[in-house]
Amino acid sequence: MVAMKRVDALPLQYEFSRAAEPRLHVAPGETIEVEAEDALSGQIRNPGDQRDKSRAPYSNPVAGPIYVDGAQRGDSIAVRIETIESRDGQCATYTGHPRRLAEWLGLDVPPGGHVCPIRDGLIHWSDELTIPWAPMLGCIGVAPDWGVPTTGPAGAHGGNLDLVEVRPGCTVYLPVFVPGGLLYLGDAHAAMGHGELSATGLEMASVSTVTVDLIKGAAAPGPRIDTGEELVAVATGSPMEHSIAEAYAQLILWMETEYGWDRWLAYDLLTHVGQLSVGYYGIGTVGAKIAKRYLPLRSSPHE
Repeated sequence: MVAMKRVDALPLQYEFSRAAEPRLHVAPGETIEVEAEDALSGQIRNPGDQRDKSRAPYSNPVAGPIYVDGAQRGDSIAVRIETIESRDGQCATYTGHPRRLAEWLGLDVPPGGHVCPIRDGLIHWSDELTIPWAPMLGCIGVAPDWGVPTTGPAGAHGGNLDLVEVRPGCTVYLPVFVPGGLLYLGDAHAAMGHGELSATGLEMASVSTVTVDLIKGAAAPGPRIDTGEELVAVATGSPMEHSIAEAYAQLILWMETEYGWDRWLAYDLLTHVGQLSVGYYGIGTVGAKIAKRYLPLRSSPHE
């Protein structure tokens, strides 16, 4: 049996750079393992540890880049997430700066760092409270052909999406801007609430198993997600109402080009059945969703 290829977490990467040397070459359709450090750069490992950004100023390290053989500008990379596992059976979080909530809550916030064991499908947030295990990837993206985005924001290249739909069983579609695409991923969470209120999920060092495929000549306009049950079109930026409008518009165009919908009928339908998923609220990332059961085209209600 041939061993599965693997990308190690080190060296930590904090940019989606086209200048970095590929850590791995994969053929379309190949399944690989990707190890990643947690978003806290490993600073909270034991009870009493706290985040110290003066010592390690960066957040959201990712692993990569991964070069997809044959990928060229104008193509799309399809990344199916098979599994996401905790590397060491635990996750960590901390309170952090209240940011926009400070207007009402103030700034006298305790550091709040704590380690949460993961066992039996539960995250032990405290001795009294457990949270269901719901792993996801916060960061997944490719290198753009202009500029070098960090792992803080999101954009057409993907990036720090922080959407709970980026989970096992889903496929993430990303446009290709440079030869090989140069895929990066990491920032795994054991679970996360919509909006990632304190900008910190239940962060965990991870090993993800993903299958990387290539779609020739069909560039996605930005990140798209197929959860198996839903289509999700992603947009990001502030104000968030603009991201909501863009995400829904991209979902409508997806329905039009790939499922045969008239755009105005899709617009009408989404008014009644569309849903939103919210990534980290501070950067305005949203996913506009429709359940796939609505997609088979039926006659127009106006006919």
